Amino acid sequence: MPANSAKVIRCAIYTRKSTEHGLDQEFNSLDAQREACEAYIKSQASQGWKALSQEYDDPAYSGGNLERPALKRLLRDIEAGRIDVIVVYKIDRLTRSLADFAKLVEAFDAKSISFVAVTQQFNTTTSMGRLTLNVLLSFAQFERELASERVRDKVAASRKKGKWTGGTVPLGYDARDKKLVINKAERETVRTIFRLYLELKSFGKLVAELDHQKIVTKRRDTKVAKYNGGIPFTYGPLAYFLKNRIYVGEMHHAGKWFKGEHQAILDRPTFERVQDLLKSNKITRRIKHSESGALLRGKLFDDKGNAMSPSFSSKNGVRYRFYVSTALRGRKHLAGSVTRVSASEIEGIIEGAVRRKLEENDISTEATWDRIERAVVGAKNIRVTLSSVNTDGTPVETLNIPWTSKKPDCPDTSTVAPSREPDQKKLQAVVRAHAWLSDLANDRSASVEERAAKATIHPKVMREALKLAFLAPDIVTSILTAENTFELADLRNVSALSWQSQRKELHRL
Repeated sequence: MPANSAKVIRCAIYTRKSTEHGLDQEFNSLDAQREACEAYIKSQASQGWKALSQEYDDPAYSGGNLERPALKRLLRDIEAGRIDVIVVYKIDRLTRSLADFAKLVEAFDAKSISFVAVTQQFNTTTSMGRLTLNVLLSFAQFERELASERVRDKVAASRKKGKWTGGTVPLGYDARDKKLVINKAERETVRTIFRLYLELKSFGKLVAELDHQKIVTKRRDTKVAKYNGGIPFTYGPLAYFLKNRIYVGEMHHAGKWFKGEHQAILDRPTFERVQDLLKSNKITRRIKHSESGALLRGKLFDDKGNAMSPSFSSKNGVRYRFYVSTALRGRKHLAGSVTRVSASEIEGIIEGAVRRKLEENDISTEATWDRIERAVVGAKNIRVTLSSVNTDGTPVETLNIPWTSKKPDCPDTSTVAPSREPDQKKLQAVVRAHAWLSDLANDRSASVEERAAKATIHPKVMREALKLAFLAPDIVTSILTAENTFELADLRNVSALSWQSQRKELHRL
């Protein structure tokens, strides 16, 4: 049969190089790979092989994963049926990962695609060919892992000797000839920040003063704008900055610090005084969401977009909860119209409004709060965004709840006299528990699972809530008369059925 009558086999040439080294040369590694592949395809011209004009080149991309633009284009063209054979210089140009190779073979088989390595002749349609390829790829992956281990060992050895091995250059230094050298202008900025912290003794005051003096993070010239720096300091980066021992001439590796080759910016006594102050100012109290009762944690914001974090204060043995704008930590001028609000007040208003909007009064408190994505509090209204839909299947739009703060900035609730009104959330939880227990006791529901299904909550949640139906009478009375200092979470954590033991548990809270 004449060669020109053979069926045309469309061949895609894929090339890859792991590093940028040598890519700027007139004839680089990618060109060499392509030339070898084109020569091989020409040798198969009698079989109808023809190289596609489309180039699939991945310069400076690792073969350890499939996150490569040209490879993704290649796979899309395979899916579209534009390719019959893939030609590569060596198997490891396609991938060095055995797991990724298995994925590629599966994708190739689905479209009856074969591939050829110019320097390694294999037929992927046979079991022996697949076995040989797997062995080769296993060695390729082994070689890649060995190279990674060598790099890690080299970095570890260099760091232990105090050498700079790359990474983000800290404020106060520049990287030259693979070494850290002091930037004289930034050196004074570093010393100023440490001195101000020792004088002000507060992150909030320090942030405000840094803003006033227009002191920002290190400016960098990178291709990605968000990494260019030159932005105001915030609490997290500032805490990391003040703890960085690189400023006393040390180098870090694997949780340990070693004497560095670079010159120190700070004297050790100054640095240690800052560390002592950081430790003394450290807030050790960490309250979990379920324990603090902060139902709006991570969901409440002021009308300028600042998160409002849960906090509390105590007076005469009574704890008062509230939410406070994070802008008060050194940037009061960026705060919204309401910077502090009573937690029980705003939680009650939002929960009631959401229940009325959803028209599902029988759902649990937990289920109600799960549907709230975001709440923004302003001086005259509260905007609530829900993540669910109405009972009829129509989407719920943002709720606008009319609300007026007592003052443009609500006062600290620690100065407000305790209300004698019962906590509606605690009262509602106890009443609901008794109602559910009554349904079970009178066979209106055959099981907890059946009653939970009616209330559209998980049976586990209902079992936990039912414990409130067995509280001692005097504890329930204290809820009705608001003569208690414990939260709803405290009641739910009571594990004893004995009334005397319940009193002891609550007394310890």
